Amino acid sequence: MARIAVTGTSRGIGYELVKYWAGQGHQVLALSRNEAPVLDLGLPGVTALPFDITDEKACDRVRDWIGENWTRADILVHNAGSLVNKPFGQTGTADFEMVYRVNVFGVAALTRSLLPVLEPSGHVLAISSMGGIQGSAKFPGLAAYSSSKGAVITLTELLAEEYKETGPAFNALALGAVQTEMLEAAFPGYQAPVSAAEMAKYIGDFALTGHHYYNGKVLQVSKTTP
Repeated sequence: MARIAVTGTSRGIGYELVKYWAGQGHQVLALSRNEAPVLDLGLPGVTALPFDITDEKACDRVRDWIGENWTRADILVHNAGSLVNKPFGQTGTADFEMVYRVNVFGVAALTRSLLPVLEPSGHVLAISSMGGIQGSAKFPGLAAYSSSKGAVITLTELLAEEYKETGPAFNALALGAVQTEMLEAAFPGYQAPVSAAEMAKYIGDFALTGHHYYNGKVLQVSKTTP
């Protein structure tokens, strides 16, 4: 049984991850600004906490909860994400800051807070995007989002190097199109070939086992463009 903390659980992939892990008997700490959807599931072994990843004090409260209730966590999955879809000429500094606060700064802050309560043999997994992969197809309107996903990939590689002697392991998955609310915001009307539940199963399994084979790696999980 693993002890798993995951962000962005009110909808989409994060919501499906909670159900998938709970069904396997794992302990799950579901972190989202809106905890109601997970609470309504009433799943055994699942704790839902209201959480704002842009608030560093909230990150520390998560660390304290883990220390008091689990002692340590085995897995941290950074699934929360923010997206702005605007032409670059209309994308202001405030838009960039909003996206980066969630997708990059929040990932760094929560990781930093939880490192003292993460098992050295554990796994920190960042959910990135094919838009953040150098040389991949890029799309107008996603300058803030895709560049932030490139930043979190580099951050993952750096953390893996910095903690390679002590653990935990750090990896990233660069996702292609998955049928979620965020995809609809980025590509209105586009129908993805992969559902949120299908992708959650892949991510859920990789989070549990991927660090036995990879560290500091970015795996591309995509069958289409976008």
